[in-house]
Amino acid sequence: MADEAMAEPSHTRKKRLSVIARPDDPGGMDLESTVRDWRADGFVILPGFIPAEELTAAGSELGLLFPSAEGFHDGTDSRRGRFIGDEFAGIDTFPFASTEISLLAVHPRLLALAQALLGDSDVHLYAAEAWAKYTGACDYDQDLHRDYLNHTVLVPSTTPGCSQVEMFVFLTDVPEELGPPHLLSRKHTAHIPAVPNWFLRPGQGSAWRFNDDSGSPQMYGAEVSGAGPAGTVIAFEVGTFHRGTQLTAPRGARYSMHLGFRPSSLSWGQRVGWAARSFEREWVAFVHRATPRQLQVFGFPPPGHPYWTPQTLAGMALRYPELDLTPWSASGPATRSP
Repeated sequence: MADEAMAEPSHTRKKRLSVIARPDDPGGMDLESTVRDWRADGFVILPGFIPAEELTAAGSELGLLFPSAEGFHDGTDSRRGRFIGDEFAGIDTFPFASTEISLLAVHPRLLALAQALLGDSDVHLYAAEAWAKYTGACDYDQDLHRDYLNHTVLVPSTTPGCSQVEMFVFLTDVPEELGPPHLLSRKHTAHIPAVPNWFLRPGQGSAWRFNDDSGSPQMYGAEVSGAGPAGTVIAFEVGTFHRGTQLTAPRGARYSMHLGFRPSSLSWGQRVGWAARSFEREWVAFVHRATPRQLQVFGFPPPGHPYWTPQTLAGMALRYPELDLTPWSASGPATRSP
């Protein structure tokens, strides 16, 4: 399936997207109501957004990153200790040990969703993490907060072209007893200033200026659960209040991804620089299998960009020997599709 943005002959031309997905979008998705809900609430929950059959390959390689539920709870996986006592110790960052999971992070449906929500055909992935959690490993119950403090050097904005979108992608079923995120509509929070950022649960005290220790019962009473089956996507703005919740299922485990997208021109939204790991085996394996559209979200110039010359194409052939460079060559059309 050809992508209109990738076929764009001029790298300086940017096309604003309709809120309705184009006919060539994956699955013919109509995202009009999704965009409307996201704008109204600051988040949208899409159960089973990634079809189950398109999760199979990634699911089969989860063991390359994390222990199974049995391996963790029976103590038969030597990696078990890593996850004890720290809720963030279960995070692996892109590129992943599994190429299938790396490819899932830029699945065509996720890219189409990011483009629609941001209203821009040229989006960049600025963060990608895979996350495993296990019942009893640590306390996963969080306070309501916004993510902007480590996703932007500024503060959140709802101005068109100035937003960022985060996504939780469930790789397995996440019912309530496996600790789904809870979210709070901006209808309840639009009046809250940028600071404080964390609204602590009742019974906690803090003098830090980023914390509010009033207990916030109205906020916690209005939160919405993001529980859903494998393939569920929760898209939310960096200014949306949310929190992680406790895993209570006996011998439970949950696996998900956490992604961040921004318009390519939005330079203040950032978490990682992809070049820092671009010489690693996992990165090269991903690039060899990715499409031009998928690579563009990491900063690869699109076909037709002045960067692509005989000299750079020859160099890329040496750096990525298994990458089909036809779409970027001056003499070949963009034939690869997401």
